[in-house]
Amino acid sequence: MGYLYLEEKDFAAFVDALIAAKRVVGPTAKRNKFVYEQLASADELRLDFDVTILPPKKVFFPPAQDIVRFGEQAIEGCIAPVDTVLLGVHFYDVKGIDMTDYLFRERKEDWNYLAQREATTVVASNIQAISPRAFWDSVGAEVKPKGHDAFLTKLAGGCVLETLTPKGEALAAFGAFRDATADEINAAQQTNDSVMGQCSEKLGYTSEAIAAKVRDSFDNEELWDELAMDCFSCGSCNTVCPTCYCFDVKDAWNLNQVSGSRTRYWDACLTREFAAVTMAGGDKENFRERHQSRFRHRFMRKTAYLNEKLGGPACTGCGRCSQACTVNIADPVRVITAIMEVGS
Repeated sequence: MGYLYLEEKDFAAFVDALIAAKRVVGPTAKRNKFVYEQLASADELRLDFDVTILPPKKVFFPPAQDIVRFGEQAIEGCIAPVDTVLLGVHFYDVKGIDMTDYLFRERKEDWNYLAQREATTVVASNIQAISPRAFWDSVGAEVKPKGHDAFLTKLAGGCVLETLTPKGEALAAFGAFRDATADEINAAQQTNDSVMGQCSEKLGYTSEAIAAKVRDSFDNEELWDELAMDCFSCGSCNTVCPTCYCFDVKDAWNLNQVSGSRTRYWDACLTREFAAVTMAGGDKENFRERHQSRFRHRFMRKTAYLNEKLGGPACTGCGRCSQACTVNIADPVRVITAIMEVGS
């Protein structure tokens, strides 16, 4: 493992060589937004993006994922991993991938997720533009990104590739890399250090303090009523979150009524139907009937409930939930700050 350098004039050829050999997924422009899509050429890659609409977890955990197809006499699995390079992941999204890796490995491993995860080389990249709703430089500082295979930093005239795993080292075969000099390595470090502290939104409290205060606020119904007053329970904040991992499983039957498929879909704890169950005898119960309780549950999960497992909050500060919220109330900085200021 080490540091390599690639001149700017050789970068497109490197990406195109990767595309010729593997499936390469990276950030591309979609009108004035960015999305992760399979690349057809290096010209489509936009490493100057601020944040993508959906997080890169969709490469391993698609919004709709066929699991099995079944017939009258047979069942066929649908999981078919493809050798993939996920190119251009900001460090906060690497942290999100790390968290979902842990949660899908915990207890019984979920190979519907892990099969493609293990077939993918993750290449992180430096942040060149900052989303106006991001706060990744002031949340979860104790949680360091660790699940990537390489880190690419753009410099004037070229880029430094830090290789961290054998999969990361294997990338060097696709480009005209040379060993990076000490000055180039230092310049890459300074480039990545300089972006910290530049987010316009800030959380001014430690993860430990936030977790304790949020837990203590659980029974403050008046506070949660106020914080969630305008919530439509649409689930947009769940849908774009890099650390949400809930899903629903549904069977779809073909017209012959003997064959069909089983698919799992992203689910959202903010929606009213998420906590609705049908009891024995047909009675229905919703154990989080009020939208305030669902709103509270989301913030308990992101700031407190999973901290012990993940080493810090289940929030990476990407700001996607703030951007996606229809009524602009999902911003964690707004909600957490309001909770922290109660009684102060």
